[in-house]
Amino acid sequence: MIIQTSRADRRLLEMSLAWDSSLKGLCSLYLQGRLLPVACLLILLLSGCGSRSPVVSTAGPVVIKGGTLAPMGYTIQVGAFSNVENAIKLTETLQGRDLRAYYFIHKTELYKVRFGNFPTREIARSRAEALRAKRIIDEYYIVSPNDYAAARWRKYGGRYLRDEIVETAQTFIGVPYRWGGSSLIHGFDCSGLTMAVYQLNGLDLPRSSKEQWKAGTLINRSQISKGDLVFFAMSGGKAVSHVGIYVGGDRFIHAPGRGKKIRSDLLDNSYYKRRFVGARAYL
Repeated sequence: MIIQTSRADRRLLEMSLAWDSSLKGLCSLYLQGRLLPVACLLILLLSGCGSRSPVVSTAGPVVIKGGTLAPMGYTIQVGAFSNVENAIKLTETLQGRDLRAYYFIHKTELYKVRFGNFPTREIARSRAEALRAKRIIDEYYIVSPNDYAAARWRKYGGRYLRDEIVETAQTFIGVPYRWGGSSLIHGFDCSGLTMAVYQLNGLDLPRSSKEQWKAGTLINRSQISKGDLVFFAMSGGKAVSHVGIYVGGDRFIHAPGRGKKIRSDLLDNSYYKRRFVGARAYL
C-alpha cells in the first residue's frame, strides 16, 4: 500500500528530522563539555536529547487553584537498607555532592534513597554510572516521569493525587529526625520532609520552607485540604520557619525537632495554633 503525502507534509517531516539531528549534535557537545549546561538543559526540556518523545511527564505541570509545580524528570533510586542509619549515611554523601537526596521507606519495608532530577534518562544514567565508578553507589534504578502519581492525575483527578501525597507522608511517621538546617546533614528537616513527599509523587517542590511558602497559592484555613502545606513561625512573628503536610481531620505530619521522630499533630493544638502563619495549595 502506497500512502500519498503532500509537499507540506514532506517539508514538515524534513524539518523534524533536521531538528532531531541538531539536538543530537548539541547533546554531544554537552557531554564533551563544550556547551553550557544551562543552554543544553533548556534545549532538552523542549525536545529531548536524541529522542522525539517528551523527556518529562506527559501530564505537564499540575495546575489547580492557580498554583503550579513542575513535574519531576528522571530520578535515580539506590539502596535497600534494613537499617535507616545506612540510608542516612548514603543520603549525606550524595548531598555532599550537591545532589538533592532523601531517603524513604519503600513498600518492601526497606529504606531506599532517591536523588537528582534529570531531563533525560541518558543524563541520569551517565550521572549514576559516574557515581558507581567511584563506588559511591552500587546497583541503581532510574525512575521515569510516568512512574509517579502526578503522571496519572489527569486520569484519576485531584483527589487521587491528594490521597497519594497523604499516604506517602504517613509512611514517614516514626522515621528518625535530626536537625540539619538547610544542608540536611542528618535526617530530614521539616522542609526536607515535605519536599521528599511531593517529589516521591512526581512534583518538584522547592527545598526550603521559605521557597515552598512562595511557590504555593495562599488559602484560608477553612479551605485547607489533604496534601496542602501548613506553615508556622516557630520563633514568633510572621517569618516562616516550619512546615508540615495537612492530612485531614485537623492533623498534619511534620518533622518536629531534633531527637524526635516524624509524627502527626493537631493543627488546633494551642502550641501550633499560636505559631500558625498560613497554608498553601499546590494542587
